[in-house]
Amino acid sequence: MAILPILTAPDPRLKAKAARVEAVDDEVRRLMDDMLETMYAAPGIGLAAPQVGVGKRVVVIDTGKTEAERNPLRMANPEIIAVSDEDNTYEEGCLSVPEHYASVVRPKTVRVRFLDHQNEIRELDLDGILATVVQHEVDHLDGVLFIDHLSSLRRNMILRKLVKSRKEAVAVR
Repeated sequence: MAILPILTAPDPRLKAKAARVEAVDDEVRRLMDDMLETMYAAPGIGLAAPQVGVGKRVVVIDTGKTEAERNPLRMANPEIIAVSDEDNTYEEGCLSVPEHYASVVRPKTVRVRFLDHQNEIRELDLDGILATVVQHEVDHLDGVLFIDHLSSLRRNMILRKLVKSRKEAVAVR
């Protein structure tokens, strides 16, 4: 397994729509494993393939707080097929938008259909933080960042700060 570099906004690759996976084969399984290792090292609770520069509809999720609590979800071609009428608000962050957080309103529960790491079609009903994370990661596959759910003023302020910190990091090198 390998730790992959994580792209940060405003990298244009984060705004591209990812391509469907034909099948979960050894290559896709290796990508999922590398993404999990990358996510754990970051640390994070979700990661989409476009965040590591791979334009495929692949996500990994694990909300376990400790190694003993880990229960990773590996998903190819996840699609949200049902959502609740009730909403939840979570303070979201993102490995591609480091050190920035904002409240985002999303459906409280979702049903998601996907190919698992054995290339089997699965459906899960999720609620709470898992429902939020799945929606956040599926957004990535469609080129949407959590900051796109914010006002344009707030989004632009965050993007300006990210560009400024990137320029400062380059200047230090």
